[in-house]
Amino acid sequence: MHQIRIKGRRTLQGEIAISGAKNAALPLMTAALLTDQPLILTNMPDLADIASMKALLDQHGVQLYSDEPNKTLTLEASHIHNTTAPYDIVRKMRASILVLGPLLARCKQAQVSLPGGCAIGVRPIDIHLNGLRELGAKIDLLDGYIQAKAPQGLIGTTITMPLVSVTATENLMMAACLAKGETRLINAAREPEIVDLANCLIAMGARMTGAGTDTIIIQGTQRLQGTTHRVIPDRIETGTYAIAAAITQGSLHLTHTSLDLIPTASTQLQKAGIVFTPTDHGFHVQASASHIKGVDVMTEPYPGFATDLQAQMMALMTICRGASLVTETIWENRFMHVPELCRMGANITVHGASALVRGVPHLRGAPVMATDLRASVCLVLAGLAAEGETIINRVYHLDRGYERVEDKLRRCGAEIERIIE
Repeated sequence: MHQIRIKGRRTLQGEIAISGAKNAALPLMTAALLTDQPLILTNMPDLADIASMKALLDQHGVQLYSDEPNKTLTLEASHIHNTTAPYDIVRKMRASILVLGPLLARCKQAQVSLPGGCAIGVRPIDIHLNGLRELGAKIDLLDGYIQAKAPQGLIGTTITMPLVSVTATENLMMAACLAKGETRLINAAREPEIVDLANCLIAMGARMTGAGTDTIIIQGTQRLQGTTHRVIPDRIETGTYAIAAAITQGSLHLTHTSLDLIPTASTQLQKAGIVFTPTDHGFHVQASASHIKGVDVMTEPYPGFATDLQAQMMALMTICRGASLVTETIWENRFMHVPELCRMGANITVHGASALVRGVPHLRGAPVMATDLRASVCLVLAGLAAEGETIINRVYHLDRGYERVEDKLRRCGAEIERIIE
């Protein structure tokens, strides 16, 4: 079992290079299923979720070649010999559902295990399935698996999604690339990861417009080709380390990224008193001389405040001047970090989907337990600011989405180590 131990109250100073985005890399990897030619992805992060996706694609027949020093991954799906995504792999990562659209489009069939539950709330896949049905697929749920078939291929159509869903948008984008005719995705997600996937698909020969807006139009084609594509920087990691600078009253230069990736988060942090300065390779972030001021935050689909930064922002607000109201509109169970922050001396009261955070002079180190990916890094941030020692348990969550977090923080002055028992 791994733990992370932090001795807090160390001011962060230095430079952190932001890794490639996990949430962009995962759908890009599944796009390799759409072609029999090599897809080369650069700026790939080294994460547990990436390893899980590699294992899933490998059992489908995709050949994978990693050049880890250069952060490059080559995927070649010249022969797909298995169209079943088994439970033992899918249960580890909900993004496994992203193989459904590409497999169905290229192989005309797919069997994907139902993803199951999730710590931060229910994530229904109805939008995926109903969208594929509208493209002409026959879909049944049998023995815990999605059984999808389209023996005559998929047929383009207009799909209006009832809710904004990033993974459903990605799944339907990829499926529509090999469908006959035109597909219009209405109420599509607008995240940078959607635009990144679209850019890669276009480089592979897809005919697509509108990515980054709420309507994406795809003209189907018979086949796609290979390409080389660079994964965009991780905007959630970018925001996390910006908050790390703020919560420690520090000064960090974040490189290989851009403020444009976190427009709403940077605006709210500026209101709280954090100073951002763009640079040639990223931006500089530091806490202002005065104490951090409380600001209200409401999570929304992009370009609103990202739900994946809500826990980190709450950690910062625990030591703010005054109070702040944090409202979660995306997932119904994403305040599980609150009891752990309270163990460290935070003053937080939850009312339904909102949490009232009253700032305290300082946090105190304590043993705490991570419940999900973003909650785990929230506790790391709290530990950096707390007096004394913090021990974080169940940090395997952290390894799903943050590459070498201890090394990056330690180089900037944090007293942090991983304990392996």
